[in-house]
Amino acid sequence: MKQQFYDARIIDIKEESPAVKRFFFQVPHMEKFHFKPGQFVMLNLPIDSKISYRSYSIASAPSDDNTFELIIVLNPPGQGTPYMWDNYNIGSTVPVAGPIGKFTLPEHIAHDLCFIATGTGIAPLRSMLLHVLNNYIPHKNIYMIFGNRKVADILYKTEMEALEKQFPEFRFIPVLSREEAATWQGKHGYVHEVYEEIFSDHRPAYFYLCGWSAMLKEARERLSNMGYGKEHIKFELYD
Repeated sequence: MKQQFYDARIIDIKEESPAVKRFFFQVPHMEKFHFKPGQFVMLNLPIDSKISYRSYSIASAPSDDNTFELIIVLNPPGQGTPYMWDNYNIGSTVPVAGPIGKFTLPEHIAHDLCFIATGTGIAPLRSMLLHVLNNYIPHKNIYMIFGNRKVADILYKTEMEALEKQFPEFRFIPVLSREEAATWQGKHGYVHEVYEEIFSDHRPAYFYLCGWSAMLKEARERLSNMGYGKEHIKFELYD
């Protein structure tokens, strides 16, 4: 089905690092921008490419207004993000389509939630997490296992640490693969050992995976080997 694009306006930009920016959009013709946590939008870009649009998961939780947030990483060899870095400013108007997608929470959260992310793959999982916690939706334990290379790569670190203190049932577990032991006291390596340890008792759980394709492939295999069926594993590719 052909998507219908409408104009959204950039109302703020926050630079998380030289390669990552948070873009805040407002949809002027809507009183409220309706979406489900985990869904994505498409941005239409005036670039010379076979596909002119790019898809990004919404990083913010649904609210009562007409705004939403995207967090985007620069890909220098590509065409899309270099265009954004050069041309997207506060006040810019961007053609947007959506929301789209079925990477969403169950209607009733009957089991533990385990979010497993790498890089900007945290975006839809942050949307889900904030939605559940902010609205006091009944839930069990929630885990956010977040794989990156270095401390500087941990997106939303301060926010996640604050939520962990506020909500005892929530655990934020960043895992770093290339940080020195002298500068990082947390988990080293990759995300897989972490969720395998937490769920070694094989209790019922919902797993939501978003990030690099290699991580997704390995996690799906490992979770399947642990006895978790496809109905308990949802994923969104982020390469």
